[in-house]
Amino acid sequence: MGKYKGQSRLVLKPKSTQEVSQIMKHCWERRIGVVPQGGNTGLVEGGGVPVKDEVVLNLGSMNKVRSFDPVSGALVADAGCVLEVLSQHIAPHGYIMPIDLGAKGSCHIGGNVATNAGGLRLLRYGSLHGTVLGLEVVLPDGTIIDQLSTLRKDNTGYDLKQLFIGAEGTLGIITGVSILTPPMPQSTNNLVLALNSFENVLPIFKKTRARLSEILSAFEYFDRNAYELVVKHKLGKPLAEDEIADAPAFVLVETSGGNKEHDEAKLQEFLEEVMSDESLVKTGVLAQATEQFQQLWALRESIPEAVSKEGKAYKYDISVPVSTFESVVAKTRERLQEKGLYQTPGGVREVVGYGHIGDGNLHLNVVAEKYSDEIEAALEPFVYELVESHRGSISAEHGIGLMKAHALHYSKSKESIALMKKIKNVFDERGIMNPGKVLE
Repeated sequence: MGKYKGQSRLVLKPKSTQEVSQIMKHCWERRIGVVPQGGNTGLVEGGGVPVKDEVVLNLGSMNKVRSFDPVSGALVADAGCVLEVLSQHIAPHGYIMPIDLGAKGSCHIGGNVATNAGGLRLLRYGSLHGTVLGLEVVLPDGTIIDQLSTLRKDNTGYDLKQLFIGAEGTLGIITGVSILTPPMPQSTNNLVLALNSFENVLPIFKKTRARLSEILSAFEYFDRNAYELVVKHKLGKPLAEDEIADAPAFVLVETSGGNKEHDEAKLQEFLEEVMSDESLVKTGVLAQATEQFQQLWALRESIPEAVSKEGKAYKYDISVPVSTFESVVAKTRERLQEKGLYQTPGGVREVVGYGHIGDGNLHLNVVAEKYSDEIEAALEPFVYELVESHRGSISAEHGIGLMKAHALHYSKSKESIALMKKIKNVFDERGIMNPGKVLE
């Protein structure tokens, strides 16, 4: 949204952990604020932007793979390594990265860890809290913490690395990452189902987990408005109109396994089962070739691009019970209608919902003709209060940054925030690490 503009006069690009340490020691002694910066692809406003004139410390020059074990799949790399480059490095050995993001061509693994990035593979491989084996971190005073273990089991004391995963650079600077990479699937396939109602999403999800279990790798949801935007902007091949009719909800199911014939048979059997129940599904399309596999994924992955082409987007990355996805979108639309801002000149063009059913992450996007204080006032704190009413999270995977620091109390109790501030003070009593982010 371009709300935050930094005033920094200095950007440093260290090439080693020792250089990062020297920089931090210098800044600590002089109480100079530091903003760690990766690939600048974060989806929360202000996360890597200096609030005032802090020094920007960009890790892009720390981009070497330190080691890879082709037996265990343990990868150790500098924090500035680009996610896609790491994927290409391990692919010849038969492995993939446990996260997959739209910005994989420019985002850094250190930034991924610092923001606890999620993505489309979370259902299959879990979050970075589970796949990260170890970290190398430079503390605010320049101390280097070397915990770059490649061990999967280590029960000796506190698991300190967990504090830095998702801390958004407020406790220290991640300079090295040890991560467990999973074997590359030998067979992948997908299908898209057009449902009779949103209420059918959960029954379908339960059937999917029961029937596809060990090969299920993604279960994505998008509403009719999101689908229409993708088709409108020609970013995805539309499904047969006479078959999807007025379907209000769609799901994409992906499988990944080690036996092509076995996996395809299971998926075909699953499709036939759900298609036989006309109360659940209007129609379904199973990919028959690589091109069609990509076309079906485009219906889901192209939604953010379609939203940006349609207008100016207010994006809310929230966690709420899956059963409430549709109602959260509907209540947000009703709120804008009540304020006279929905589908009016200069107002909001559409409200769309899509996300990851497997982890309860809803992307609520409000598409406006232009950004305005009036629209923002109608949405905030309304959306945050709506999330709080469901005991949800105001940030499922994009982080808090500067934009949501004031709203942290909608997801965390005052006791929890007080404890977070104590932890921050233990590591950074001088408050130089990414000032103003996460905690006000």
